[in-house]
Amino acid sequence: MKKKRTEIPSKPYERFLSNGPDALTESELLAVILRTGTQDMDAMAVADEVMKLAKYPREGLLGLYDLSVEDLKKVKGIGEVKAVKLKCITELSARISKATAKQGLTFTESDKVAEYFMEQLRHRSTECVILVSLDAKGQVLKESELSNGSVRMSLISSREIFLEALRQRAVNILLVHNHPSGDPAPSECDKDLTRQVAQAGDLLGIPLLDHIIIGDNRYTSFKELDLL
Repeated sequence: MKKKRTEIPSKPYERFLSNGPDALTESELLAVILRTGTQDMDAMAVADEVMKLAKYPREGLLGLYDLSVEDLKKVKGIGEVKAVKLKCITELSARISKATAKQGLTFTESDKVAEYFMEQLRHRSTECVILVSLDAKGQVLKESELSNGSVRMSLISSREIFLEALRQRAVNILLVHNHPSGDPAPSECDKDLTRQVAQAGDLLGIPLLDHIIIGDNRYTSFKELDLL
């Protein structure tokens, strides 16, 4: 007789109801979300196997950012539906973090801007360049992703940046990009482009307020370094 699929043990769920989510381990939180296991493994065992996929330097739940749907499906008990669910959870966590950081955000404060973009960019394995177009009051008109992939910052032109800024009728602009290495120190290419954009912005009357480079929980601000 075929065994029924193993349901999640009641303990993590009951502990959640009694003590809240803070009382649960990372594996237990995943087990509650996964809900079911396999014929041979309960949901806790499946969750433990998922956690083992996360490798140094980003272990634990943070490592889920680096895993693809195909990676997750290699775990027994994780099909496409559960793999997609887990990836949606990582995306939701990043968006919640960004929405929280946006509350009361002043886009003239470099640390606040870096915090706002940190979760969105620090997990990327390739460079992403974002142009932030601002109105006269410093409010965001649009966040435009100018590149996402293997494109280096050095290949983004001032012309491309200001064509987008003009489309958005920006009064001021910010540049934000990430360093997948985790080190936010600006390269010579970063410095050269920043100088070009700042000079062009002065001529066009659309000043570059800052260029922020996102690393792994670190950032560099050209404004703070007095490099603009």
